[in-house]
Amino acid sequence: MPHIVESLQQFWQFTGFANCTWQNLVMILIGIFFITMGIVKEWEPLLLVPIGFGMIIGNIPMFPGLNIGIYEDGSVLNVLYQGVKQGWYPPLIFLGIGAMTDFSALISQPRLILIGAAAQMGIFGAYLLALACGFAPNEAGAIGIIGGADGPTAIFLSSKLAPDLMGAIAVSAYSYMALVPVIQRPIMLALTTKKERLIEMPKPREVSRREKIIFPIVGFLTTAFIVPSGLPLLGMLFFGNLLKESGVTRRLANTASSSLIDIVTTLIGLTVGASTQADKFLSGKSLLIFGLGLLSFIIATASGVLFVKLLNLFIKNPAKKINPLIGNAGVSAVPDSARVSEVVGRESNPSNHLLMNAMAPNVAGVIGSAVAAGILLGFLG
Repeated sequence: MPHIVESLQQFWQFTGFANCTWQNLVMILIGIFFITMGIVKEWEPLLLVPIGFGMIIGNIPMFPGLNIGIYEDGSVLNVLYQGVKQGWYPPLIFLGIGAMTDFSALISQPRLILIGAAAQMGIFGAYLLALACGFAPNEAGAIGIIGGADGPTAIFLSSKLAPDLMGAIAVSAYSYMALVPVIQRPIMLALTTKKERLIEMPKPREVSRREKIIFPIVGFLTTAFIVPSGLPLLGMLFFGNLLKESGVTRRLANTASSSLIDIVTTLIGLTVGASTQADKFLSGKSLLIFGLGLLSFIIATASGVLFVKLLNLFIKNPAKKINPLIGNAGVSAVPDSARVSEVVGRESNPSNHLLMNAMAPNVAGVIGSAVAAGILLGFLG
């Protein structure tokens, strides 16, 4: 009988009930909230559902030493997490993004690349704010990249500059990507007038196949020579686009833009979620990162809109004026921020279609965030 009682006591010590803390329960509830938002609201479900379930996995209380946790060397979760920790997954996602992105809108209206550049002010603005809040320069750089609204870039940079903060930075970046319509719309309305929102823009011109093939080669050479440290992201982005536009590597482009990016997105979401263990995630630093991330997103959106308004002051021909509503698309949340431009524009003028014009600064924002990450890595790495 004593042996049975002793065995039961030992079994109890290994259960999650015996090792549970209130912090574990808080993180599990946050994970359930993410899953709910992904399913019920359909806010970036491909991101929020894996991240939410990963949070639940990472916060199941366990007896130490079982070698199954994400931070225990050699465990299955730890092996999968290496793709995040070592920065393998983000370039693969950029390969898929390049293979599914049409740069025609940007090629036909190169002046709109300036909007994508202006929106990166959110990154550098948040960097300065993070420094003011007491973060080390490398940590501030990793936090600032949240303003680019690009989860893979945030993971890539934080894995190099601030690995200990990567969970909070990644979850913050993906959360705000999912909240693009909620955050950006009131900023756009507050910074534009009714007259500005009514500006109609012509349909972008048709782009030739030759231009589409030349663009990824020239684009890569230009950006890589300026920021060599952004090579992993920029190289894969433009390579994926070349696979798509060449017309002779359709199988490779289809694989990169479908199966490969789906697999990597699933793994990155699940492992990033699992990395948010309560003892590492629930801290004042994490809350501050979320606050700074929101500010960086607001700065990025406002910078894009205000830059278009400034640009319009120098455009004398009314037919060539730019609708400031596409300024929000300078962040790299493709194509969600471009869709917000379209929706808000049609609320003011149902016959106005801004989507294709907004795609130009949107894809420019993808390039811009990768360049910004390269700049920060070059200075702070």
